[in-house]
Amino acid sequence: MLETSARLLRLLSLLQSPRDWTGAELAERLEVSQRTVRNDVERLRNLGYPVHATRGSVGGYRLGAGAALPPLLLDDEEAVAVALSLRTATGGAIEGVEETSLRALAKLEQVLPSRLRRRVHALQSQTVPVPRYDQTPTAAPEVLSALALACRDRETLRFDYETHGGAPSRRVVEPYRLANWGRRWYLVAYDLERDDWRTFRVDRVGPPRQPTGPRFTPRELPDDDLASYVARRVSAAAWRYRARVTVRAPATAVASRINPAVGVVTAVDDETCVLETGADTIDSLAVHLGLLGCDFEVTDPPELVVHLRELAGRYQRATARADGN
Repeated sequence: MLETSARLLRLLSLLQSPRDWTGAELAERLEVSQRTVRNDVERLRNLGYPVHATRGSVGGYRLGAGAALPPLLLDDEEAVAVALSLRTATGGAIEGVEETSLRALAKLEQVLPSRLRRRVHALQSQTVPVPRYDQTPTAAPEVLSALALACRDRETLRFDYETHGGAPSRRVVEPYRLANWGRRWYLVAYDLERDDWRTFRVDRVGPPRQPTGPRFTPRELPDDDLASYVARRVSAAAWRYRARVTVRAPATAVASRINPAVGVVTAVDDETCVLETGADTIDSLAVHLGLLGCDFEVTDPPELVVHLRELAGRYQRATARADGN
């Protein structure tokens, strides 16, 4: 009986991998006959595991999704990864999952072998969370799910939206992707009324109106790298000061020194490029430009020009004694 139970667990572990297994392959892995494999598959079905079988030369067995969640079999590394992910989710960016994550984590830790429980507890006890001083709103899971389904099914969406200034608006969009940045979620979509691409903060999106609109034909995306696109759009929207800087260096060299979230580099020629960037303060903007390690020219904003002149004088005075003046 113990041998049969151990074999069933091994069979279940194989079937949980995302592929089809032929009867011969399973029989070879389990070192039993194909008839025994068929009998064991039937036992798993009786226990509630939806094992699907297809016939033919390319047929085989695969574990499908059932009406109820059957027990899962995790190896050591998978169990630790799930436990750590649940712990991280308790302070995540999705509203209302903290308590659910804690309940699931408690159930998992209860059945973890002691050797794995020690690994999980060690990381948890030796990690100091950095407190969040911002009150960043989190996204509602039902809104995230509705947006994700509309992106997948290419369905036009209608929803209420609160702008950056707090004004209410109504949007009709073609949704394409969701992006997660820290505790915030963003929807990349084509705004049909404004005839342009837009990035929407999901915590400002009201529940999509039902039913959803008609299906749409996908457009060419605004950027091959949507993650960088969102990072640029989000950063630019938050900047208080913006600058357009001519840099005396190749565009590839400048682009390699900055994060796409803090600037856009456009080549002028082989030795010159233009950097469009910004920051919340003039001080930090000047520091970032100084760290480029290249000569550059700034014409605006006027506040930045004045600040750079003050810095130039300060640095010159700082080295006056070393120069003997």
